Amino acid sequence: MLRYRDFFPLAADRQANASPGKGVSLSDTLPLGILVTDREGKCLYSNAAYQKLCGWTGDELIGSHWSSVIHPQDHGKVVRHWDAAVLGHKSFLCEARMKRSNGEVVWIRRNAALLADTMPGHGYVHTVEDISTYKAHERARKKAEEQLFEEKERAQVTLDSIGDAVLSTDIDGRVSYMNVVAETLTGFSRQEAIGRPLGEVFQVLDANSHKPMADPARRAIRSDSIVALEANALLVARDGVELAIEDSAAPIHNRYGVVIGAVIVFHDARFSRETTARMAYLAQHDALTDLHNRNAFYERFEQSLALARRHGQQMALLFIDLDNFKSINDVLGHESGDMILIALAEKLKACVRATDTVCRYGGDEFVVLLSEIAQPDHAFAVADKIREAAAAPMVIGGHDVALQLSIGVSVYPDNGETADELLKKADAAMYRVKILNRRPIAEHLPPVSAGRQRPL
Repeated sequence: MLRYRDFFPLAADRQANASPGKGVSLSDTLPLGILVTDREGKCLYSNAAYQKLCGWTGDELIGSHWSSVIHPQDHGKVVRHWDAAVLGHKSFLCEARMKRSNGEVVWIRRNAALLADTMPGHGYVHTVEDISTYKAHERARKKAEEQLFEEKERAQVTLDSIGDAVLSTDIDGRVSYMNVVAETLTGFSRQEAIGRPLGEVFQVLDANSHKPMADPARRAIRSDSIVALEANALLVARDGVELAIEDSAAPIHNRYGVVIGAVIVFHDARFSRETTARMAYLAQHDALTDLHNRNAFYERFEQSLALARRHGQQMALLFIDLDNFKSINDVLGHESGDMILIALAEKLKACVRATDTVCRYGGDEFVVLLSEIAQPDHAFAVADKIREAAAAPMVIGGHDVALQLSIGVSVYPDNGETADELLKKADAAMYRVKILNRRPIAEHLPPVSAGRQRPL
């Protein structure tokens, strides 16, 4: 265990070293900040690097608690961890913001180890390092990762929206990606296909001889060029159905120009233009209700956002949840449950304008995007209209059914400027409605933009 007298001067030495012309202690030559505290955390000694880092002199620090320089927003959490370390006679490590004497904020890493001989109950020696640069790089890295994720998501939506099947492999010929159309044509889901040899998922025969054709991905990798699929190619789907296909394969390169795989783009040669358009439609719509799906919602949101910004208008999101849907399913059966969702979808579309977007967000949750509204009250009026329409009795599977909805509202720009921010606020408001059994409300909508709060 570290001993105080082994590394730091005695009190008399500190006074001598503080006098002009005197030598400095060994710890004052270290680039890291050094602080010695008693068991309670009160400062007994600090070196020059630590004083420079926090902006206080050694005399000013003596007797103060080391946590007094911690940023107020980090203080509580850091002190709780410190108290636990002291109670367990353990070392202490944390990363937190330090507020310097001039008000400047820097990130530090503090490591406190037990000293054996400072006083009864022991004390601690703290090493303190400025990690502001590291934190800045970390923030930049996270931002880059988020941007990369968003780009991948946009690419995914694009690939799932086109009419052609897209399938890629790694350098070893194993499937690394499939879009929705490729899943449909091959009969394999993306999860099932990834990692399998291409030949298991993409079996191609010569239409005349019924013999296997050369692997187009392997040909593209070997030649490092785009190659067309051979004529009369037949794709044998998972269920044994043979489809005439056509198109091409191309190599995939990394940033250094090295071939790392291949991509195959193909389509059913029998498909008419209407069929291709239908595939693209299905990639953007919910199969059960025919409403826009989640991918389409984000695209429509960006379009509406651009218009709202251009015209200085507001937008609103309605997050809708069908109350007690599980119970309805259990009592009436899943077939009736599906019929209820279809009927509700029609009611939602009837309650909004053609320029608005109705989306089945998932399960019994729906999202309505109201583009370019004049004021937030318009959103509440639409929410009331939807709730009243859903409550109108209808006959489903021989049963009279009246639906109850919980609706939360968020408004652009008061509640956020991105789809995720507005969805989060509307979702939170919806849960408040569900818990309190109230009329539609908004989550944290400023009174100045709300105009007036709707009666609850």
